[in-house]
Amino acid sequence: MNILILQEKLKEGLKIIEKISSKSLTLPILNNVLMSAEKSFLNLSATDLEIGVNWWALAKIEKEGKTTVPSNLISNFINLLPNEKIIIKEENNNLIIECKNYKTQLKGITAEEFPIIPKITNGEFININSAVFCQSLKQVAEIPIPSTTRPEISGVYLCFKKDSIVITATDSFRLGEKKLFLKAESSLKKEHSLIVPQKTIKEIINIFENKEGEIKIYFSPNQIMFELLMAETDHPQIQVISRLIEGEYPDYQKIIPEKNITQLTMDKNEFFNQIKSASLFAGKTNEIRIKTNLKNKEVFISSQSQEVGNYESSLLASAKGEEADIAFNYKFLLDGIMNIKSSEILLELNGDSGPGVLKPVGDQSYLYVVMPIKN
Repeated sequence: MNILILQEKLKEGLKIIEKISSKSLTLPILNNVLMSAEKSFLNLSATDLEIGVNWWALAKIEKEGKTTVPSNLISNFINLLPNEKIIIKEENNNLIIECKNYKTQLKGITAEEFPIIPKITNGEFININSAVFCQSLKQVAEIPIPSTTRPEISGVYLCFKKDSIVITATDSFRLGEKKLFLKAESSLKKEHSLIVPQKTIKEIINIFENKEGEIKIYFSPNQIMFELLMAETDHPQIQVISRLIEGEYPDYQKIIPEKNITQLTMDKNEFFNQIKSASLFAGKTNEIRIKTNLKNKEVFISSQSQEVGNYESSLLASAKGEEADIAFNYKFLLDGIMNIKSSEILLELNGDSGPGVLKPVGDQSYLYVVMPIKN
């Protein structure tokens, strides 16, 4: 292998790849990045056996070949080089890197030991704007929690329909649902429902959030692939392939209340700041109380702790329905409020034991359900 590439371009690829490399003691090859030079492209690959990532860049290829080297080491070294042309040569699985007055040799492992990263070449796919898709994922990405007894809630549920994508996550205490409506009907012949690991969702956001253009999402029974093409070509620039979580996702629609007893419309920032202030006095239980005075159109927020003291504040609200006095975990409330983009927020309550629902005013595409703390 003998290639010529700009430091800035190689740095970009390694930044994406090194996050996937596993810190494995039993399989040292997973700590490495696979570097392949073929035709006019340099290809970098990494995997932790659950997620695989491929990245390509145009480069001057004087001799084809491939090898693997520690991803963390090569990334740190390339970051320190000046933005100049880099010459990379492979000799007996050792990588020789030259740039201006820098020269180093990294010990590698033969490429034959690197696991095969599967690709989905057949089957249906859908195109979606990368920035819009990632922003939608961010609204639910932090909700799932690792669970060995209920692995299905460890991931994010994606339901791909002809005219929309429904993105859902729950940890059994709260639930977020985002509906992403497509500008034009997709060519999907059937609905695809699958559970993607939370780690994969976070990597998709990190990798594609600031990328222009559309990503292609490919489906298969056990895997999903996200692909971004190079500008003005049909050649891939980035591919992320992930396993899926097996099992049936909970019938979460039953959790979302069809009706409500109390409706409160408030300024989002003021509501957020008061919940944040109350959290300082919530104690170990994280409990804050929300109480209404519908006659005066007021909402009272309070908390108390034997160790710290107590807190109470109020804010004006447009209110309908019955009076409410209900306790919530402040962390769950804050997470829901932060993912609402409108300036006003709608809080629907269902008594002191029913779920509360947060919604953006004027936007039907997002809702956040949170269970109360029962006394």
